[in-house]
Amino acid sequence: MNMETQSPDSRSRAASDDEPRNPGMELDMDWVRAAQANTSAVERRATTLPGRRSVKKDHQAAWLLKAITLIDLTTLSGDDTAGRVRRLCAKARQPVAGPLLDAMGMDPITVGAVCVYHDMVETAVEALAGTGIPVAAVSTGFPAGLSPFSLRVAEIGESVKAGAQEIDIVISRRHVLTGNWQALYDEMRTFREACGDAHVKAILATGELGTLRNVARASLVCMMAGADFIKTSTGKESVNATLPVSLVMIRAIRDYHERTGYRVGYKPAGGISKAKDALVYLSLIKDELGNRWLQPDLFRFGASSLLGDIERQLEHHVTGAYSAGYRHGLG
Repeated sequence: MNMETQSPDSRSRAASDDEPRNPGMELDMDWVRAAQANTSAVERRATTLPGRRSVKKDHQAAWLLKAITLIDLTTLSGDDTAGRVRRLCAKARQPVAGPLLDAMGMDPITVGAVCVYHDMVETAVEALAGTGIPVAAVSTGFPAGLSPFSLRVAEIGESVKAGAQEIDIVISRRHVLTGNWQALYDEMRTFREACGDAHVKAILATGELGTLRNVARASLVCMMAGADFIKTSTGKESVNATLPVSLVMIRAIRDYHERTGYRVGYKPAGGISKAKDALVYLSLIKDELGNRWLQPDLFRFGASSLLGDIERQLEHHVTGAYSAGYRHGLG
């Protein structure tokens, strides 16, 4: 397989050197109110996606390897321990077994980032030292975002101080549900300022926003307030990443880029656990946003079990046989 690779960090940093960070803009209510979503048309388009793009054999393996470099390898469990996080970080450093990579003629790769609760940031930073793999921390009262505002802002500062390079914040859903776009903008702007140099991913919790129109408007407001990424879900809602929601969000990203010149990243999270699902999302991004968004600084999968299924598919590609799932544990 002739596919030139670099570590995600070298690709991401090289791209970021030439990519100005989204500074945000003044809240444009005319633009926000004009944002609509034709639900039936969006759902029809989403229904066709799994069957419209099919990659096989070496091409499929190459796309799956690309998907690995875009994963935010995540553990967000109440029973997380330092040992589990260190094992997860070891997996992040070497997500695919060396013999499999050798058989495909590939150089070593790593995942896009490791995502943990604040309490595990220092452990993850220490375990990933020297790798260039960033640590992302969920923050602002994750997953509900209902703790006192001052504590949510302080939590961001503590995670940045501990070494987190990316902060995944949760918005107040009530601002969207009540149409209080100024409040959402002000909240997001404050979170962005608290992050400093750390990049901020705005989690919309789309399964709790009611309509696709709300998703479109919330996406725009968060980008206007300076979000570096917009993200579908915490992974804790009953409905997480879906193709219709993704289509609405990435078209908002495209619209924002066309109007402002700034690129904002996208992160689907929750419920993406199969290699075939990753391929659908990659093809959607390629179709709607283009190849530039298929780099770790502009696209991530929020996932924990996805990597294991991709490994099984790669082993099948090399050996012709599927391995047992327990051979690809994460932590």
